[in-house]
Amino acid sequence: MENSNAQKLIKQIQGEIISKGIDANTIIPELKKLREFALLEENPVVVKALRLAYEHIEKNNDFLIQIPSDEPVDENEINEFGSTNTESLNYLLSLMLDLENKHNILDLKDYNKLMLEF
Repeated sequence: MENSNAQKLIKQIQGEIISKGIDANTIIPELKKLREFALLEENPVVVKALRLAYEHIEKNNDFLIQIPSDEPVDENEINEFGSTNTESLNYLLSLMLDLENKHNILDLKDYNKLMLEF
């Protein structure tokens, strides 16, 4: 996101996730505030990702979506090296810091798909 206040908020949320884990009571209002910045920047992929993320956390009291993989995953195979919930949410937020990178937009779209399928 281009807005410096949005970038500060992303980094603040990331710091809270790292230090305290995923606290729905704290994270959800901050994600909603961040979504307002995305609406102003008119970025529908980010707007959707943030809405889906806070709805997912509201429903599950955690972020249960794994970091999207570049390689196809056999659903019957257990991934021993899967990311933790905090790492995944932290990565989702880090993608929003550089939306000029086309790979970040693709990963955000993957997250959106995963959250919709969950």
